[in-house]
Amino acid sequence: MRFTQVACATVFAAAVYANPSPANNAAAAAADSTTLAANAIQSGSFNDGQQETGSEAGQAASATSVNNFINICAGKTLTNGLQFTTGSCNGIPMGDIPAKTSMISCIITNPQQNGAEIPSDTDFNITVQVANLVAGSFTNADATYYAAPQALSGGKVVGHTHVTVQDLGQNLNPTQPLDATQFAFFKGINDAGDGNGGLTAVVTGGLPAGNYRVCTMTSASNHQPVLMPVAQRGTPDDCTKFVVSGNGNTINVAANNGAKGIAAAAAAASAVALGPDVNVAQSSAAGATATNTAAAAKGNGKAGAAAAQASPAATNAGTANAGQAQASGAAAAKGQGQAAGKGGAQFGGGQAGGKGGKGGARRAKREFIA
Repeated sequence: MRFTQVACATVFAAAVYANPSPANNAAAAAADSTTLAANAIQSGSFNDGQQETGSEAGQAASATSVNNFINICAGKTLTNGLQFTTGSCNGIPMGDIPAKTSMISCIITNPQQNGAEIPSDTDFNITVQVANLVAGSFTNADATYYAAPQALSGGKVVGHTHVTVQDLGQNLNPTQPLDATQFAFFKGINDAGDGNGGLTAVVTGGLPAGNYRVCTMTSASNHQPVLMPVAQRGTPDDCTKFVVSGNGNTINVAANNGAKGIAAAAAAASAVALGPDVNVAQSSAAGATATNTAAAAKGNGKAGAAAAQASPAATNAGTANAGQAQASGAAAAKGQGQAAGKGGAQFGGGQAGGKGGKGGARRAKREFIA
């Protein structure tokens, strides 16, 4: 079994070498190549771990691959930088992983468990101290979610953290897991803080009276949970519990059912509906162009038909002009107008508004990556 896998990998590597990129030795060129480089193949995925060092009874067999699982998402719904609430498959590599001496660790310094109760409907700060995070780097979560690997700077993970607050219900020690879709407050801390690992999120408007848990969620720039180098370690994140006292019952705007929470979810859903690589400005321009093209084609078609009615001898010519104008308009509308979203101008068989914001509004790949 192992011999067969190694042999397959050898053949695969030979194929890669037989079809090198123009600058196979340049790291930048290799990063943009659509061919898996031979020196990027990870032999650790050739075997399922059942016969390898450290195996033990009851362990699960790992999935295996001789090509780094490069086609694992083929035929599936691709994440494509979007937040699919129905699930998706992400084929982006995990990326750079820090050394054990540079693992991330967080501690929430406010609020404090068993500390002073916080008055309801009153502003307060959530403060966090983070080690080994190059904070302040976050990408567009509506268009580049999980869309690039984790990266390091000076050996430390580049990214940001979030704080999420959930209502615990009647007491501080519930026995059932909380509903992960529900939160009383959520905020990405997207700045670099005090430069020494100190980060702050202001809970503007405070929280209704109740029992709460606050947790950090530390992420790489593209919002994926941070990856650490070893299995046995402390967690990179922290949670603590606190009490909000008083009679206030105002829902925070950054709750899942608050104005900002609803707006953020709607923006993510809208991005999914449009599809990946959509430049909003280009979409609007393409939609306008398609509408004008469709109108012009329709006008030319009517003119041809009128000419045909005026002269029996011109019937064939008029019919040809009408059909030609209609076909031309349809092609132009279809080619330029798919980015206009659903609907748009229609005439005959031509549509100037395709679903998904594609076609003329799709960004050039280079532009999007840059």
